[in-house]
Formats: sequence, structure tokens, C-alpha cells
Amino acid sequence: MKRLWLSAVCAGAAMSAGLALAQDTGRPQYGAWGFDLAGQDSSTKPGDDFFRYASGTYQDKLVIPSDRSSWSPRAAAAELTEKRIHDILEEAAAKAPEAPTTVEGKVGAYYAAFMDEARVEALGAKPLAPTLDAIRAANSRVAIARLMGASNESFYDTIFGDGVSLDSKHPERNALFIGQGGLGLPDRDYYLDAKFSAQKAAYQAHAGKLLALVGWPDAEARARDVVAFETAVAKASWTKAQQRDPDKTYNAMTPVQLQQLAPGFPWSAYLAGGHLAGVKRVVVVEKSAFPKIATVYAKTPVKTLQAWMAFRAADAASPYLSKAFTDEYFDLHGKTLSGQPEQQARWKRGVHAVSGGDFLAGDRADGFGTLGWAVGQVYTARWFPPAAKAKVQAMVGDLKSAFHARIEKLDWMAPETKAAAIRKLETYRIKVGYPDKPRDYSKVAIRRDDLVGDVLSAARGDWAYNRAKLNAPVDRDEWFMTPQTNDAYNGSLNDIVFPAAILTPPIFDLNADAAINYGAAGGVIGHEFTHGFDDQGRKYDWKGTLRDWWTPADAKTFEARAARLGAQYSAFEPLPGSKVNGQLTMGENIADLGGVTLALDAYRASLHGKPAPVLDGLTGDQRVFLGWAQAWRGKLRDDALRRQVVSDPHSPRQYRVNGVMRNVDAWYEAFGVKPGDKLYVAPADRVRIW
Repeated sequence: MKRLWLSAVCAGAAMSAGLALAQDTGRPQYGAWGFDLAGQDSSTKPGDDFFRYASGTYQDKLVIPSDRSSWSPRAAAAELTEKRIHDILEEAAAKAPEAPTTVEGKVGAYYAAFMDEARVEALGAKPLAPTLDAIRAANSRVAIARLMGASNESFYDTIFGDGVSLDSKHPERNALFIGQGGLGLPDRDYYLDAKFSAQKAAYQAHAGKLLALVGWPDAEARARDVVAFETAVAKASWTKAQQRDPDKTYNAMTPVQLQQLAPGFPWSAYLAGGHLAGVKRVVVVEKSAFPKIATVYAKTPVKTLQAWMAFRAADAASPYLSKAFTDEYFDLHGKTLSGQPEQQARWKRGVHAVSGGDFLAGDRADGFGTLGWAVGQVYTARWFPPAAKAKVQAMVGDLKSAFHARIEKLDWMAPETKAAAIRKLETYRIKVGYPDKPRDYSKVAIRRDDLVGDVLSAARGDWAYNRAKLNAPVDRDEWFMTPQTNDAYNGSLNDIVFPAAILTPPIFDLNADAAINYGAAGGVIGHEFTHGFDDQGRKYDWKGTLRDWWTPADAKTFEARAARLGAQYSAFEPLPGSKVNGQLTMGENIADLGGVTLALDAYRASLHGKPAPVLDGLTGDQRVFLGWAQAWRGKLRDDALRRQVVSDPHSPRQYRVNGVMRNVDAWYEAFGVKPGDKLYVAPADRVRIW
């Protein structure tokens, strides 16, 4: 089973109490006008730590729930969505037949199968037996490669992951992308950096325990072999920062050329295993890593590869198996890697199994084996208010106009580059709430008495849907994030998507002061607009084609400014020995900076020349900045924070506030920030991009 690796750039961090959806309750969620004044720390100067000034008292009082690795208002909003989906699933499960045919019946039966804990416990590891039997029978590297090719629709893992996405050099069609894979720990650094030696040792112990649970011979010895194999793969793999470059990650070739590039791996068998034997063209992502990883594969004993496949399959299937498996899964992924003390209640894990999200904190959507789009149809029909959609669409228009104006006024960009940038901006398609076309689940068979079968049936349905896109016109209306996801994205279709679930406080509140909504929701909208023009997004033109549309001088200026911003963020150290990677987080940092500046411009324009009201002594500009800061308050456990710094392209939340503000001239004016304040940056050293 492999996670979706061809994902769009997202705006958010933590997910998923007691908040109201963006509906007309008659009053704001926070305070009298949408901001939590009681959560401020007025003893902190805005210029010393704006994150703490805005939310310090809230931060001091915030306690992370024991079944979470992080917590925030965004997480609480997502948990409310989770509870509402729970109600939907409980109702559907009560009425679902053994083998339903309707969308509601299928989500209900799937949930019922997950919640039938007695049956799951009685079955133990038996549902995984066909998978393990196939691995035992795969007694050659060719046979194992064939199983790896089926990873999109099975519990098998693979050292090379594939997925269907828009062809960035030919955006009128889709392409099969193939990238590096094979690592069970969050990042290659966990294998190669001594500071993660405890986590690596725990991972090896975890492998041994799972292999023992499935009855694999010599479990502890094989676990050592497995981790040695993954370590060799990690050494050959690209870093996450390297993976961000769209020029270097686009390498189109035929399957024959792929075999020549990486001859140590049986590519024909791999493609056949994924029902892709007829593919004529693939796009290789980490090109220089492929021959190295293939060589590791060719030199690894078949017995080690089989043990690795068995371990990774057991790990992937553990959330759907008996308590011995779920506890072991949580012990590594929750406690050890994320610092989460307690496992979530089974009903919460059931919601994630059917709807999407992981089995720990639910903070990242994982579409494998779910009925996420089916749940989205039912969820939005009940909970998404039309008034919220209309208000957000109006705000999007304001942000787009603000961006247009900023591009025209840029003093460092040539007219021809400006014209191309504006043309790209005008092609953006804005999608709010939910997709207009529902996903067809008629061929996905679901039963109340077969949880593992339901997972695999849903996965097969998703992979068939994605494979079909290789031979079909590009669907510009397609979504890549379910409506119940508390996040947003800027996608490869030059589209910006705001799912229904993100339109909640603290991002959007129908009854809040406009400045707060512009600072939070407007900042997120501006963030997504800017992603199309960040250090990687700028490389795609108005058609979505990967090509250079910049003058050399403009490109050089942009790169220099981006490098200065990266240097600022690389100096941040949220924990001793754990510094932010300014190159890995570059795109998100540029988008945050652009989002805040666009939000302020859009708010000012929305006043139509009238003065902004002053509320509780705070000006309109001040409230825009406070709205952005309020959107990012929250906490992570130290282990989760270390994991984020290594593997997440988003900066830790305090720097999504402080790192931005210190580069915004209007923030200095709004709060009287002066030389000597800790966040002060001299005007000549402030980074101004968009």
C-alpha cells in the first residue's frame, strides 16, 4: 500500500471541540468580532514575537489531547467535521444491508465492518493471508516486482511508486509518473542521521514484531535485513528539497529507456502488475536515484525482499486487523514518531478508514482504500451552507484583483514577464466547497462482513479510476482533495480549491469582522494564488506547461530574493538541533508572504475608499494581521515537531506568523515596530517578492 505521493501543494498544517461550521449562527466564534482578545499576551511586544503577542495566553493554556500529536483551532474544526461524519456513518450503518448498492449504503456497510471489533479480533491476521501467500510464492525478483506494481490497489509496498497526474510538459493530457519509494520511516534522514538512531532502532523492533505476528520465520533477523535494505534505499534516494524542483523531476521516456536507465529492476513486470503493460511513455521523477535504487534491489537477496514485502504489507494492513496489530502500529507511528500518548477511539479510526485521513491524529488526508468522495457527497449535502460559498467566492475575486494590481506595480519585473504572469493569473479556476460531478462507486463492492475486502475493493476502484485518465481528456473540473478535508490547494490544472471543511473558524467565520476574515481566509486564498508563482510554481505557464516564460534578468532577481527569504527561515530553530530547512519550505514561505500581503491589499480595496472601523482600539490593518496569526495558533509535541522540520514543506506555525510579518512593511507601520525589536529587519533587508 502506498501513500499518494503526487499531491498538490497544500496550505494547511494540522487537522481535526465544538466549533461551528461557517454558518449563520448570528455571532462570531471568537470574541465579539471574530478575534480572541483573551488569548492575547499583551505583555509581549508585537515586534519581539508577534505569534505570542497575538495568541500567547491561548498557547500557555492549550493542552494537546492525549490521542493527538498536535492541537489547534484548525484541529478542533476538523474534529467537528469528524464528529459530523461519524453521525452520518452511524445512521448509514444502521440501515445498510449486507451488500449495499447505494452510496449511502456502501459508506454505512464499510463503517459497520470497521466497527465490528469482535469479528476483526476473531479473524486476527487471517485477512492478510492471501497477501502473504502471494509474497511467499514470489520467489524471484521479477515476481516481486510484479507485486510491487500492484501497490496502488493492495497492501504491497514498492521501492518505486507510480501515479497518474497532469503531464506538465503537455497539459492537454495525463501521464504516468514514477518516483522513488520504499521507506517506512518519515524521511531518509531517519535512516542516515544519528539523531534519529532511537527511532530507527524502534522501527527495526517494530518490523520484527509485525513479522512475528504474521508468522514469518526468523522475524528478528529478517527485521535487521529489512532495515538494512531500507537504509541502502535511503542512501540512494533524493532529499525532499531536491524533489521540489519540477525541471529536474520531469524526465519523460519510454519503458524501454526506463529499463536502460535502471537495468537492475524488472520494469516490464512492475508495469504489468499495475495493469500498465500498454503504457508507451512514463515520466521519471528522481532520475539519478533510479539506477542506484535499482542496483540495491538487484543485489538484495530474494528472501530479504520477501521479508520486506511481508513487513510492509503487515504495517499497511495493521489498522484493519486485530488489536495486537493496531496497538503495534500505534506504538511506532503514534508514540515513537509523533509523540502521541494515546491511540484514538475506534470510532474515530473508523471515520478515517471510510472518509480519509490517517489513523493517528487525522492530520493528513490519505485516500488509500477509502470511500472519501462518497462521504463527501453525503457530508456537503447536509452541512455546507450556500451563504459561506458565496462570501468566499466574493473574497476570491477581491484577492485576484489585488494580485493583478500588485503584478502591474512590481518594480523589478519586465513588461513581458508581467504580461505572462497576469495571463496565468487570469486562467485560474476557483473551486469552492465540493466538485460538481460525483464520483461513480457503482463498481466498488462493499460488504458489512469483510473489512479488509472493503479496503482493497475501494483501492481497486480508485486505481481503475486513475488508470482510466491515461486514455481520456484532461478533466479540468476534477478535484484532488475531498470536501471534508480541512485544507486547500493550488493544483496542476491552474486551479485553486477550497473544500467545504476549511471554511470554518479560525479560517473563515460568516459572522466575523471583515478584516479578520481577510487576514485568515483571505491570507489562505492569497497563499494559494501565490503558489502558482512561488519558486517552483512560477515555472509553469498559463496553460500549466512546464516551461521558462521569464526574462533571464527577472528570473535572476526572483531567485536572489527567494534565496534571501530561505536564509531567514534557515536561521529559525524551533528545538535545539532542529533547524528549519529554508529550501524545503521555500514554496510555502513564499506563499505565506504573498498571502498576507494580498490579503491586506484586498481588505483595503474592499473598503471602497471608506475608513476602516476601529474595534477595541485595533485598526483594520492590525486586525488583518491578527486574523492571520489567529489562524496558525496551536501546538505540536516535540517528536511531531522534529518530524515536521525534517519532512514537511511547511514551516512550524510560529514562523508562518513571525517569519512573514518581519518582511511586511505595513506590519511595521501598524504596530510601531522599531529597530531593537527582535523581529525587526531593516527596510533594505526585507524580502519583497509578490
